[in-house]
Amino acid sequence: MRNFPVSFSTLAIHHGYDPMQNEGALTPPLHLTSTFAFETAEAGGEMFAGEQPGYIYSRISNPTCDLLERRIAVLEGAEAGLALASGMAAITATMWTILGPGDEVILDKTLYGCTFSFMQHGLAKFGVRITHVDLTNPENLSAAMSQKTKIVYFETPANPNMRLVDIQAISDIAHEHGAYVVVDNTYATPYLTQPIKHGADIVLHSATKYLGGHGDVVAGLLVGPADLVSEIRLQGMKDMTGAVMAPFNAMLVLRGIKTLELRMDRHCSSAATVAKMLEQSPGVRQVWYPGLQSFEQHDLAKRQMTQFGGMIAFELTGGMQAGIDMMNRLQLITRAVSLGDAETLVQHPASMTHSTYTKEERAAHGISEGLVRLSIGLEGIDDVIADLAQALPRPPARNAA
Repeated sequence: MRNFPVSFSTLAIHHGYDPMQNEGALTPPLHLTSTFAFETAEAGGEMFAGEQPGYIYSRISNPTCDLLERRIAVLEGAEAGLALASGMAAITATMWTILGPGDEVILDKTLYGCTFSFMQHGLAKFGVRITHVDLTNPENLSAAMSQKTKIVYFETPANPNMRLVDIQAISDIAHEHGAYVVVDNTYATPYLTQPIKHGADIVLHSATKYLGGHGDVVAGLLVGPADLVSEIRLQGMKDMTGAVMAPFNAMLVLRGIKTLELRMDRHCSSAATVAKMLEQSPGVRQVWYPGLQSFEQHDLAKRQMTQFGGMIAFELTGGMQAGIDMMNRLQLITRAVSLGDAETLVQHPASMTHSTYTKEERAAHGISEGLVRLSIGLEGIDDVIADLAQALPRPPARNAA
């Protein structure tokens, strides 16, 4: 396979696995074991000492998880990967490994609600300084960096308002000051954006979303330099959080990754159609989707993304109540949090995923009270459009002459 160019989908299906080394099994085996036997006592001691590779205990590594880690690393263009119990596990294990009291984390102004809560109300309790900066303008980061800054962290596109961050520009500034750049790539997936190639150090995923793709697993992944990923494995994951991915969950994510390219093509195509429909609908005040010409950062999206994703944010002219009424009228689209599933999902961030922010914090961080988030699924696009059309507010009827 190495004698000719290998595409994204081919790597997603084949990388790291040879059926002939597994009794001809086309699908990789599921290794449901907590511990592993050593051929000799000496061999076990050498593995514990790190003098030879091997599996010791599934809280550290497992063959099924190992295959997933190698596969996500190659898809992201990174040296190594690590599988964890959830996206939040990937975040917390990374932070607990790198940070100590007195260190500073610079965060973008818009973050997923649980990420915001962990940073603002979790890390801060242990002497880590949390600074929020509008990273859509790299000059803001230059002004904010200090000798204490250890990590610059952001999402792109950001959950839920779709704002983008220039990965290369931010990485250049952070590295000049000796800080790590950590990027949550959940919305884009490695099929649309590979932050490592734009200068990022660590890339995180809630694999629950597009990578799993079927709404039946909770999982997290991260990739980065081999030595740093090893530290996170042995400190942040093994000792500090214990947030280990179950081998069965790794199997489900491996299954999902095989169809990632096909699914993302459909998600992106359908989302572009829905975004244009919403932009032209009476009663819709604004639509945020990177593929729209009206999107403020459209040029950056074209530079940084191969397509524009399956997520849309929009707001109705009637504000929060109009959005709630619209969601309650939907018949096909499901009212649920999460994203990246086969089903189209809709939710209200202010009262759901981002309710960990106070109202004042949401206002300061660009999350309006009436914002609606759509995760476009894999259904027939005409059906999704029809459901939205009947649910959206209609303009008042004109009086007959």
